[in-house]
Amino acid sequence: MPPQMIRLGLATLALVAGAPHAVAMDMPVLPESVANAMAQASPEAMAEYRRKLGEYEEAQAPIVAYWNSVAEKRRGRNAKRRAGQQITLDDYVLTQPPVYRGPPRPVDPSVPEVERVRKRLPMVPDLIQAAAEQFQFTPQRPATDADFKRAYAKVASALGLTREQAVRVYSFETGGNGNYDMQSGYRGPGTRPISTAIGYNQLLTTNSVELFAEQGDAILRALHEKAATLSGPARKAMDGKIAVAKRMVAFARSVPDTWSEHEKLADTEKGWALHAMVLDIDVGPHLQTHKLLTSVIFARQKGYTKPLTAAELEMMNLTGDGTGLDMVTMPQAMRLQVPTANFFQRGGYERNPVASRNNTVAKLLAITDERMDVNSAKPGAQELAAAF
Repeated sequence: MPPQMIRLGLATLALVAGAPHAVAMDMPVLPESVANAMAQASPEAMAEYRRKLGEYEEAQAPIVAYWNSVAEKRRGRNAKRRAGQQITLDDYVLTQPPVYRGPPRPVDPSVPEVERVRKRLPMVPDLIQAAAEQFQFTPQRPATDADFKRAYAKVASALGLTREQAVRVYSFETGGNGNYDMQSGYRGPGTRPISTAIGYNQLLTTNSVELFAEQGDAILRALHEKAATLSGPARKAMDGKIAVAKRMVAFARSVPDTWSEHEKLADTEKGWALHAMVLDIDVGPHLQTHKLLTSVIFARQKGYTKPLTAAELEMMNLTGDGTGLDMVTMPQAMRLQVPTANFFQRGGYERNPVASRNNTVAKLLAITDERMDVNSAKPGAQELAAAF
């Protein structure tokens, strides 16, 4: 079963809430930590909490107002684009986010301090197990990472990605030495991943579900074309893989085609199983390629006909196609003035030191190019370049 957020005493409280007719003598005793916390919520403690909360909210007010204005400007830009109107500097917030220097958020004494277990992110072994349990399938992993690089380069070239785009995005996303099964933040035994992002272009579980939903026909077509060149056991294995891929596409398409709905599927064992296909030597290169190719196609459909630089493509890969294209289509003079905060939610911005330190569009693109330059000289990037 997928790991779940656990709260000590929560099951007990839920049972009580769900059984209003239970007699008092049958009610279970609350854990001591819960009972103590509730007893400590005296009127005096609550009054002090409300006082501190007021101070906290007052100190936060300028920052909340700033991020509200960012969201309002974003809505305005979207409306102007839909109407075919030109975007100007006035359509962006041109000041940098205020730095919060007030008190920390106070702890509500009426909320019990209960033990929490952090939700565990699935790792590669979990994904493979999910594929076996949910689809009775094990991804066909390459003998070496060089084999995967060659397969990726073949698919990427055939579908229209340039070597520069593929190699430089790989260099930025993996540091220039990442393997096909590299998971974000995982550095070996004793470490934990920081997200579900895997592979050369660091696909999240939701990316995999969305790609199966939107690019499933193209992936299946490519698998059928390869199957036509095979015979014997290899053909039988490919036919089995195609059958599994069809079921995965159907699962991904069982909900409306929105990120939020795909995200819900991605947080299930079946969603993990789809993500395991990033590791497959036949399917994985297509998922990696389409993650970038969809951005290239999106830009063309929106009328941007210039070839995307690797840094521009990375902006779309990092922030989403619509937001990334906002930066890509911006004239250089505006890039020098527009803060990167315009393209993030507050939480994401505050957790992204690269975006906050390089706080204009021009600076963010420049540091991205700089890191690509440095990391492209590393062995993994050189090996990928040679595969093209």
